[in-house]
Amino acid sequence: MIRIENVTKRYPGGQVIVDGQNTRRVSRRKIPAYRRQIGMVFQDHKLLYDRPVFDNVALPLIIAGLSHGDAARKVRAALDQVSLLHKEKQFPQTLSSGEQQRVGIARAIVSRPKLLIADEPTGNLDPDLSLEVMRIFRRFNEVGVTLLIASHDIALIDQLGCRRIPLVNGMVRYEEEEDVVAEYAARLESEQERAEWQQ
Repeated sequence: MIRIENVTKRYPGGQVIVDGQNTRRVSRRKIPAYRRQIGMVFQDHKLLYDRPVFDNVALPLIIAGLSHGDAARKVRAALDQVSLLHKEKQFPQTLSSGEQQRVGIARAIVSRPKLLIADEPTGNLDPDLSLEVMRIFRRFNEVGVTLLIASHDIALIDQLGCRRIPLVNGMVRYEEEEDVVAEYAARLESEQERAEWQQ
């Protein structure tokens, strides 16, 4: 699913629409521009160990051609969001695993993507750090960032109270959709009742 969302894999049937764009119709030439609209967080961080934290987070902005001043402002804002501004000059190998993951998150959000995809972002973290990382994701979601998180840690996902879409043998399990539709209908009904009551 993640490889389809970020167009690293083509699929034989169906449609995946991201921000109004059918991923199947993204031409090879437009894939880099499409991917710049998506933030990616990986289980193994994918950091450059010969570069300081600041440079790791700045990488997408440098590739996009931002000026040094604009990039520096955005990098520091992203590092502040994950509480690592004070470590911008350190190298990744001097950081804990949780801090390295937060650097990866800062790099993923520095371009302010509409979609943030996280592939097993807590797989190598202890339970406390896992919850901290998920709370960071939740904060981004609360300000309008759409999240797609692949995780085997169902209990952790359930703690956040987010919608889950289970995959079974590579297929979306639609029984969950019935619950979502019922919940939405109940909420809509109660909103209509409230509106009528207020009139």
